[in-house]
Amino acid sequence: MTGGRRDKVQSIRESWIATAIVIGVLLVCVFTFMFPHGFFTPKSPIQIRRTDTPNVQTGTCESPEHVNKLEADIASLLETNAGLKKRLAEQGQDNTQKQVMVLGDQHKVGPFGTVKALRTNPTVVPDESVNPRLAKMLEKVAVGKELIVALANTYVKDMLEIWFTSIKRVGVTNYLVVALDDQIVEYCKTNDVPVYKRGPEEVIDSVARSGDAHAVSGLKFHILREFLQLGYSVLLSDIDIVYLQNPFDHLHRDSDVESMTDGHDNMTAYGFNDYFDEPIMGWSRYVHTTRIWAYNSGFFYIRPTIPSIELLDRVVDRLSKQPNLWDQAVFNEELFFPSHPGYEGLHAAKRTLDFYQFMNSKVLFKTVRKDDKLKKMKPVIVHVNYHPDKLPRMKAVVEFYVNGKQNALDAFPDGSGW
Repeated sequence: MTGGRRDKVQSIRESWIATAIVIGVLLVCVFTFMFPHGFFTPKSPIQIRRTDTPNVQTGTCESPEHVNKLEADIASLLETNAGLKKRLAEQGQDNTQKQVMVLGDQHKVGPFGTVKALRTNPTVVPDESVNPRLAKMLEKVAVGKELIVALANTYVKDMLEIWFTSIKRVGVTNYLVVALDDQIVEYCKTNDVPVYKRGPEEVIDSVARSGDAHAVSGLKFHILREFLQLGYSVLLSDIDIVYLQNPFDHLHRDSDVESMTDGHDNMTAYGFNDYFDEPIMGWSRYVHTTRIWAYNSGFFYIRPTIPSIELLDRVVDRLSKQPNLWDQAVFNEELFFPSHPGYEGLHAAKRTLDFYQFMNSKVLFKTVRKDDKLKKMKPVIVHVNYHPDKLPRMKAVVEFYVNGKQNALDAFPDGSGW
């Protein structure tokens, strides 16, 4: 009995304590709500005297020192942000914004399988001020703002005759010879061939005097720039080429550069999967690579776009600094090498032309002339680029494809004699 009474008293006592705690918490909440600043709030705000600006009063707001510091920090951040934007622009890292400005509005993505990226870059705005004399000539010569252009000096006069005769034969009228000496000017005029000679620039005069084929080949990139600035597409042609069809009927015009290839079959011309073997690596000894044979810098179609002009500028710049470089190697490196640390690659669209239509002399003499079916096809051009005996082989090409002499190609070896 005694134990039960003691437990009952203990239970009542604990309930009183719990009740007192609850009442205390409620009172605190009520007073906190009714007197948020306490029982003894000063009747006037506390005055804080600053040594530099006397008589400035602050109440519940931030102090002037704090406000000034925040404003200074914001100004500093804005300045830093502006500097970053400027540096990004200078470093060429705002390419996305630039492309939006050039290409126009953004577009929504269509259904699966229907999405196609932009294939053709817009052409530049023509600037006739760069060469008014050439601009007037191109107005007369070009057709549809495009033409064939070739550089020539006296050393290639015999091949030049086969070149322009074949062009006339297929009905092409929009072509132009850039003469590197006065003898070629007179020779072209005598044969009713459109000709243009630049002013007496030192680099052109030296190339004309030397007659060096590689020097002439490198010079064309320098000269081509003005044609593109004037808004014309150019089919750049070496002289060791025989035209058998109108090349303008076989271009796609969907890229910045369309070029014939040094490749001789589907793999070498259009790309193939190759591998590098390093046995020391064991399981990973084979590293796969993607390869393509070089574009031929002696025959390519180039449109007047920003990437095209940038390509020419890059090639000219490198050749001017290292004259011993081969222009075709530089042309391909700048066209294909991707961006990597310390180097920004060229963003240019490119197309490889059909190697049976735009045929190099390796394809002709090593393969086509030995195949009865392939012999019946007439290519658009034949470029005698693989062989040093260019003139006799050009004559043989004319005999075979134009005059129908079936054994005209038989006497030549597959390769060169040395």
